[in-house]
Amino acid sequence: MNAEIATHYLEEVRRQFRGHKRLAEGAIAQLKDEELFITLDPESNSIAVLVKHLAGNMRSRFTDFLTTDGEKPNRDRDREFEMNSTTTRADIMGWWEEGWARVFAAVEALKPEDIMRTVTIRGEPHTVLQAINRQIAHYAQHTGQIVFLAKHLRSSEWKTLSVPRGKSKDFNAQMATKPEKGAPR
Repeated sequence: MNAEIATHYLEEVRRQFRGHKRLAEGAIAQLKDEELFITLDPESNSIAVLVKHLAGNMRSRFTDFLTTDGEKPNRDRDREFEMNSTTTRADIMGWWEEGWARVFAAVEALKPEDIMRTVTIRGEPHTVLQAINRQIAHYAQHTGQIVFLAKHLRSSEWKTLSVPRGKSKDFNAQMATKPEKGAPR
């Protein structure tokens, strides 16, 4: 793979991971502690469970990313969907930060020549590019669930994390006045 393309890809990966992290944190920050544990129905996950699952996945996939299978033998995925009554917001955010720290440490260590290397997840070979794309998609799915649940729970108190309803024209006009990236100011 062309080194310039691979470098650009890794920059984009970092940008997307930072964006998913920031978006979920913006939603979580709006919630009261007890709202982290609410489920919409018995088959749904709470935000606390989603965070626990994401953190478990991140630890498993990104610990020794290039050298060991992405599904670590010590991961107990089923327990990621269980919550005990003593869990606190601090516990949840600790899992969150530790998981993301593993993601960013692994991704920051990658070099353009690593993109086409082979890694395994559950014994199945993936290029590094495929494995990372798989995780971006997975994390985007759960980030969307976190935002949806938080927005539902906060209802009229929700503070938008993107363009407010009815304000697209204003937003587009504001964006049109910004200089293009890389353009002289």
